[in-house]
Amino acid sequence: MESQRRRGADKMAILFQIAAVLLLLLMTGGAAGRSADDLVAELKSLRSQSPSGVIHLDDRLVSRFLTSVGTPRPYSLLIFFDANQLRSKAELRLPHLHSEFSLLSASFSAHHEDDALSSRIFFCDVEFGQSQKSFDLFGVSSVPHVRLVPASTVSLRDSIPMDQSEFSRGADSMAEFLESKAKISLGGAILRPPPISPLQVLFLLAAILISAPFLVRRILDGDTLIHDQRLWMSLALFVYFFGVSGTMHNIIRNMPMVLPDRNNPDRLIFFYQGSGMQLGAEGFAIGFLYMVVGLVLAFVTHLLVRFRSISAQRGFMLVGMLLAYWAVSKVIYLDNWKTGYSIHSFRPKSWW
Repeated sequence: MESQRRRGADKMAILFQIAAVLLLLLMTGGAAGRSADDLVAELKSLRSQSPSGVIHLDDRLVSRFLTSVGTPRPYSLLIFFDANQLRSKAELRLPHLHSEFSLLSASFSAHHEDDALSSRIFFCDVEFGQSQKSFDLFGVSSVPHVRLVPASTVSLRDSIPMDQSEFSRGADSMAEFLESKAKISLGGAILRPPPISPLQVLFLLAAILISAPFLVRRILDGDTLIHDQRLWMSLALFVYFFGVSGTMHNIIRNMPMVLPDRNNPDRLIFFYQGSGMQLGAEGFAIGFLYMVVGLVLAFVTHLLVRFRSISAQRGFMLVGMLLAYWAVSKVIYLDNWKTGYSIHSFRPKSWW
């Protein structure tokens, strides 16, 4: 009888211990849930304090929102790595890319203002001078640099970097990177500010109304620039160069003129080897070669025929043929070279 009582007491003790463990687990889980909600609320508060919605992180905030939080986190971070001391280097385009990143953040906030997605992704930036430790944690050694830190990332070095060649289209490229890697859609177009403000529009309208009587009188008298043939000739050459140099492509896709060489930061890439991308300098070089051929043809058909000397005509015709052959051969050489699979720097002396 006594042994049965002892076995019953032991069973009761074990049941009490199991109940205590379960209660502790439930309490811990509830506290963790509240902690995650607090972190999301704090990130939303920081985002609301920024005009563009970009949260500025330092070493303390990186630790608070990333390294000190268990995985999976209830949010992901898209981080732009910046360096104020390198913003003066035009080839890096840090101010422009940071502005594009801010446009992406503001557009996402506008499209998902009261949406559940607004709590899943936050846009942040880290500055090297203030957060060198964070750069080391991510393994970032060069800028510009963008990384996506998914909710399940344990080591920050395992976060997903954006390839440098994808920066060419600015905010649009970053939006595509976010959608492909995080499966989070922007929800609409990039909301860019208008090129001119309403006040500037009113000023232009006032200037047009004031100058309209004088302009109409000069037009009727035929004494304006639009009656000058040299102006139209210059405009025709500009439109021709604009069309053959890929300028519209550069504007639409926001292509950079040059790219820094990853292997040698002091070296610039003027020509990108590969058919998937064309830099601005490359388009202008090809446009110049096409312009040479076009000017040679215009000279031969409109000016050379007026020369009375047959010898002069033959001499200029030979020079024009050689010049056109040189320009076309360079275009063909570059077209064949771009079918390779690596990036090389353009060497003007050897290429020309």
